[in-house]
Parts: sequence; C-alpha cells; structure tokens
Amino acid sequence: MKKKSEQMRLLEETKPASTSPEVELNEENFLCVLQTLDSLNDHTKLKKAANDLKDIVTGVRSEEADIFRLNEEETTFSVRRDILLSELDQIAEAHTIARSKYYVERLIKQIQKPKTSKINDINLSRWKEYDDIITDSLWIFDRRDNSGVHLASYWGNFVPQIPHQTILRFTKKKDWVLDTFVGSGTSLIECRRLGRNGIGIELNAEVARGAKELIEQAPNPQHIFTDVVIGDSRSIDYRALLKRHGINDVQLLIMHPPYFDIIKFSEYEEDLSNATNVEDFLLMFRAIVEKATPVLEKGRFLVLVIGDKYSAGEWIPLGFHCMNEVLKCGYILKSIVVKNFEETRGKRNQKELWRYRALVGGFYVFKHEYVMLFKKM
Repeated sequence: MKKKSEQMRLLEETKPASTSPEVELNEENFLCVLQTLDSLNDHTKLKKAANDLKDIVTGVRSEEADIFRLNEEETTFSVRRDILLSELDQIAEAHTIARSKYYVERLIKQIQKPKTSKINDINLSRWKEYDDIITDSLWIFDRRDNSGVHLASYWGNFVPQIPHQTILRFTKKKDWVLDTFVGSGTSLIECRRLGRNGIGIELNAEVARGAKELIEQAPNPQHIFTDVVIGDSRSIDYRALLKRHGINDVQLLIMHPPYFDIIKFSEYEEDLSNATNVEDFLLMFRAIVEKATPVLEKGRFLVLVIGDKYSAGEWIPLGFHCMNEVLKCGYILKSIVVKNFEETRGKRNQKELWRYRALVGGFYVFKHEYVMLFKKM
C-alpha cells in the first residue's frame, strides 16, 4: 500500500471517466484515497477532497489517476458509477465531520468486507446496487422477457422474470434448482443465464424433448449442468436422481403446476390438469410437495407460482388452497407476491367479451397470479 504522503497525490492525477455505467478502480489505490479522507480532521478539507474524488470519477479532470491504473497483479474494484457518486455526495454534503467520516468508513467497509447471506450472492454491504432485484410484493411486468431462446408459444409457461428474480434472491452461483413442472424449460434457461445448476421434471415426453432442445440452444458460459427428466413428479426417486449427479440436496424448489383444469396439458391420468375435481387436484399437488421436500436443503426456499380459477359462478381460491397444502409439509410462509398479467392465450383478442361476461356475471376478470415463497423448517 502507498505511503500516506503519496495518498493525496492520487486525488490530483486524473483521467476522463468512461461512459460505462460501471467504473473499474484499482482497489488498493482507491482504499488509500478513502483512508486519507478518513484521516482528515478538518471538515472543509474533507469535503473538498470528496468533491475532488467525485471530479476524478466523473472525468471533470483530464489527466491519468492512480485509482484507474489496472494491472493483472493488483485487485480491481468495480462499482456502479451513479452509486459511487451518490456515496461521495453524502460525504461532501454531510453537516458534521463525524457524519462525513461515517460515510467514508462505510464506503471502505463496502470494499473490504463483503456481506452475503447463506442463501444468495447479494452483497448487502453494497445493497444499493441491486435495484434490478424486486423487493415489493406487487410485480408489474408490461411484457414477458422474450430475449435469448425464451419462447411464449407453450401454453401456461410463466414469464422468465419469475424464475430470474427468485433464483437471484434464493440461490448462490453453482447451487442446484429443481423444477417439478418444468414445461418448456423457462426456469432452466434462467439457470444457465445465472450460473445455477438445474433439473426439471416433465410428464409429457414430447414437451420434455422440446424443452431439452430449447435449453441446449441457450448460452452456457459458466458451464453449469441442466437436465430435463421425463417422469411423474409424484413418483420420481429424487434421492437417486440427485445421487447420479453427485449431490444430496437442492437449494431451491420451483413449482408451477397447472391451475387445475383451466388448460388441459395432456391426456395423461397423472397430469394434474386432468384431476376430477379440486380436492383430487390438491391431493395430487400435495403428493408432489411431499415427495420433493426431503431433497430441499433445510432453511432454503420453495417457490410456488399459482393462480385462482372461476367455475360455475364461483371464484375458486386455488392459490390459497395450494398454499395450505405446502404449509402442511414443514414450511413457513415468507411472502405472497401478486403478479399481473394483461393477456393470456385463452383470452387473447377477447377483452371486450370478457368484460361483458364480468358485468353480467358479477365477477372480476383475472389479471393476477401468485408467487408464494416458503421456507423449509
């Protein structure tokens, strides 16, 4: 680390800032600058030094700065430019030197002491940078993510934003995700994108083959494992399945079952969409939860994506019925997210018809589904 006498010089030697939303800094040199700020006992000088550092980051000056000098031997520190500038503003605008130093020391800790939990890679020391992660219980998506190999052609597949958000929140890189209703493979495509291993179960062999082909087209830069297994989620030997891949448990369970009989996915008797009534549907669903739960690591999460249905003039709270079945299997409920949907394939181009039916029938047209988060105890 550079001597104290050299540290202030780092503030005076600058280069133009990149237009990139992230700025990459020499970690050791940047820490030297921050430690110099923390050593100042004159509030006016400290505030000026913070503004000088802000000028370096924004590129107001035009010479080269040591904090930007990168080489293979030294550690680099990447941070979003707007977040860093906001931190420097707090230092420069604080009303007392004690408060300014508090913000300096907090910034130093963000670099030196990453703070993550057991269930994800989110660095809580730099939590402001994760504004792509939703923490509200109302999810409004104006359209589904159709980037990459994602397709909307398979009836009933959920929007990729759901597995994207939940995988980021509840897993770490290289963790294992199990989807018991994998369908067209949306969750496993997101596993590839995010660097998580994934196994999906699909009853329909034709759908499973299509999912495999689609998933294989997705880039896999982190060389993670994904597989689609053909079978009934109620009778699969999950222990044996995981053992074949050298693991004992998974870190996230995703379940997106049929919403009873709203969409008939196949002619198979084992298909939940062919249950004879709601009670049988719930028994079949609970059997899957009971079968898969033992391979979910204790303290990790089950994500249930489910909606309600309307039948014979009555709203059937299918989502809450399924919630209760999960709660019987050793889980606690952590959150209920309400997610919008504007149009489904079954109601496409029939907006006025369904509005008329709602007015006649005294009900409201479905515009939401649930993302329920459970923790295994």
